[in-house]
Amino acid sequence: MVRVFLVEASSFIRARLEAMLASIAGAITVGCAAGAEDAVRKILSTRPDVVVLDLCLSQGSGFDVLRAVREQAPEIDLYVLSNFTGEPYRRRAESLGARGFFDKTNEFERARDTLAARAAQTTY
Repeated sequence: MVRVFLVEASSFIRARLEAMLASIAGAITVGCAAGAEDAVRKILSTRPDVVVLDLCLSQGSGFDVLRAVREQAPEIDLYVLSNFTGEPYRRRAESLGARGFFDKTNEFERARDTLAARAAQTTY
């Protein structure tokens, strides 16, 4: 079972992500947060396998979360799912340790496929 934590300010997108994860065999949502500080605190206490992270949060940014989690729990894989998809955002996320970067508009299914592949690896 791959344990996934969602960091997303939009309740609509968060619900869509939860539904997507529910459709993946071997994946479970273990927590959610809308702001950077809350996300870091909950991620470090929950210690999920994977974090799906937006860049635009209610307090702070996804980069703040990415930096803090990578420093304190480098074993957790973080994937960015954002509408801010320009090359500078992608490069910064990669430099901070993101394992993948997906465009919410055009790559939602690709994000799902990546998480499904990760769940399949965990079950074997």
